[in-house]
Parts: sequence; C-alpha cells; structure tokens
Amino acid sequence: MLFFPGISGLSAQSIQLLQKGKDTSLRGLSVVDDSIAWVSGSKGWTVLSKDGGKIWDWKQIKGYENLDFRDIEGFSASKAIIVSAGTPAVILLTIDAGQSWQEVYRNESKEIFLDGMDFWDVDRGIIYGDPINGQMVILETKDGGMSWQNISARNKIPLIDGEASFAASGTNIRTGKGGKVWIATGGVQSRLFRSNDFGLNWEATKLPIIQGKNSTGPFSIAFYKNKSGVAAGGDFLSDTSRVNNLVLTKNGGRSWLKPQITLFGYRSAIEYLSKNELLASGPKGTDRSLDGGKTWMKLSDQGFHTVRKAKSGNLVILTGGNGYIAIYQD
Repeated sequence: MLFFPGISGLSAQSIQLLQKGKDTSLRGLSVVDDSIAWVSGSKGWTVLSKDGGKIWDWKQIKGYENLDFRDIEGFSASKAIIVSAGTPAVILLTIDAGQSWQEVYRNESKEIFLDGMDFWDVDRGIIYGDPINGQMVILETKDGGMSWQNISARNKIPLIDGEASFAASGTNIRTGKGGKVWIATGGVQSRLFRSNDFGLNWEATKLPIIQGKNSTGPFSIAFYKNKSGVAAGGDFLSDTSRVNNLVLTKNGGRSWLKPQITLFGYRSAIEYLSKNELLASGPKGTDRSLDGGKTWMKLSDQGFHTVRKAKSGNLVILTGGNGYIAIYQD
C-alpha cells in the first residue's frame, strides 16, 4: 500500500491508496456506509467493497465494455444503479451485487449526454443531462430506479448556447431533505438551478465562479443541511490555476461568497465530511478545509476524480484514473 501523507502540519492525515493499475477512469462513487462502497467507470467497469475497502470485487459488464459509467448510486451490498455519459445514454440496475445488470433506460439520441444522478431516498431519484434544444434533460424515478420518466419540461428556464454541465464526478447535482435539489451549470455561463419540490418547479441564480469557456465552471457542488454549500471547479485545461475556482453559500445557493484562501488548482469533486471539514480533489492534488471552506490547505499531490463520504457512517473514499481507489484516514 502507498501512502501520501499530509503536509503543512497535517501529518496525522493521509490518503491510503488501495487499488491502482486498472485500465479505467473511475468517476462514479457511492459510499453507502462504513462497509459498503460502489464504484463505476469507463470501459464498463464496476467495483464493490463490502468490508470498508479491504477487498474490492471488480466486474466488467458484458455488452457494455464501450460505455463510460460516470455515476453510481449504491443502496446496499446488493443494489446499485449506474448511469453512462454520452450516446447511448444507459441506466443499469443490479439487485445481486453486480452479478447481473438490468437495463432500465436507453436513449440513442445523438444529442443525449447524462451528467449526474442523486436520490432523496430508496425510491425517489433524479438524473440530469446537457441541454437538448436549450432545455436541460431531467429524468426522475419513483420506484427505486426500475423506471425513469422524462420531466425536462417542468424546468422552464432555457440554457444559452455554450451553457451545459460537467460529468466529472457525478456531483454537480445534489439532493437535500424536503425535496430540495441543486444542479450546477458551467461553460460559457454558470448558474445554480434549485428546486424545493422534487423538480416540479425551478429557479436559477448566477454562480460567480470562473466561466466563459467550454472548459470552465463548477465541476462539483455540495451542501450541508440544505444551507451551507460550496461550488468547486476551475478550468480543466489549466488545472494548476487558482483563479476563482471556489465559491461558498450560507443560504442554500441564493447568494455566494469568495473564500479567503482558495483551492490549489482545478478540482473535480468536493465533499463535506462534517460542518467544518471538507475535502476537494482533482488531477493535480487533494485539498482540505477545517473552517467550512473559507481557507484551504494542500493535503496531498495525489489527485483523484471524486471523493465521497458514507451516507451513513464516516468512511471516505476517493477514486481516479488508472483504476485508483483510495481511503482518507484522519
């Protein structure tokens, strides 16, 4: 096992690399609890751990080897849902720990590109994608992912040319208690779309993060108890730039503030570990905040695509390119 110890007084923290060397980019990650973690990636790969990351079961889904599954939602050691990016758009469901997968949605449209997924509970979930004819694609399920309905028409706010989203980590969409959901767009224009009623009605506010090019904007958002929130990203073509790559909110995304010390480059994922502690990671490193995102310290030069904390528990996993899977140890 490799270790990448923290610096700047963070020697007690480390990122322990558990897996590497697979020819896959792992951008889908769902940590169910302190034992169960699901991962998905390019070339049809899925990975499951049932023991907190000690053993990983790798499976390449037959017939889907050419698809990039950029987001995954795990519910138990048996059930998970994965969604692909690009054409065709495919959603698969397993109820037997990945031994078999059922295709529950397919869209062959040349314009389709699904970006991310999140769930409110075991039954109700939402997926969004890049706009088609100026309208953000939105799908919903009310039966635990067995079927999906297109509810795009409910969002009556058009996207402009060059405004879309990034499927970098599956975390540009987040759900919250009471039917809340947030979706971040980027590119030529960056906005935060918000709904308080499971996607029935929407409003949007400008997101004052770097924007204006196809490579700029928010690549990940996170919220803590529906109020405190962060949007992280940057310019993936200039991944060491620290220019305007993070903004903070205290009111659920209605207004935004700048941090005192920002992230150390482009970051594709950000996650709350507690009210005050956050991790953010991207190709060139992983950063840590202990004050709710106001100031950041470089934790490691090791970079990952995404980071997620257990929905129920404290296990924190990171995944990246070349089959990298790591655990954060405080």
